Amino acid sequence: MTRWILLSAALALGGCAAKPCEPLVLDSHAQRLLQENDLMQARLLVTSGPQSSLELADALLARIADQDPRGEVALYQAVSLIRQRAALERILPLLERSAERRHPHALALLYKIYSEPFLAPQADRAHALRYREAYAGLDVAKGGYPSFPRALMVVDQLVNPPAHVRGQ
Repeated sequence: MTRWILLSAALALGGCAAKPCEPLVLDSHAQRLLQENDLMQARLLVTSGPQSSLELADALLARIADQDPRGEVALYQAVSLIRQRAALERILPLLERSAERRHPHALALLYKIYSEPFLAPQADRAHALRYREAYAGLDVAKGGYPSFPRALMVVDQLVNPPAHVRGQ
């Protein structure tokens, strides 16, 4: 009996020695590709997926949130919350984080929130103007693409899903 225990222990330990028991570490290129894939899938789910797909989109976005240099993840997290009809207090910090990273659509969405008002209880023209001016200072705005009216159109499409998605 002791021999069988020793033999089993040797085989178990030999299995760990033959191949690493640590999780596979991906190189930086592979990690970047996986992050881009997660972001692409989340964008598709948030913008054109049914309401039931937002939970998966949120999980994908949460997985890559700490690698968000452009503010895109925070923007799509906010859009997902808007589609889920979350409170403005949960949405604004995400949009502010994205705006701090100078994401043009976050600035346009913040402008929309305060100018219409959209989600906010009342319009705040001074707040809206601040985001409009911040957008005007972006390199993309100085180059003319996307124009601010075009950015507002994109934002409208983000927060107002197509009719075939709304019904799901």
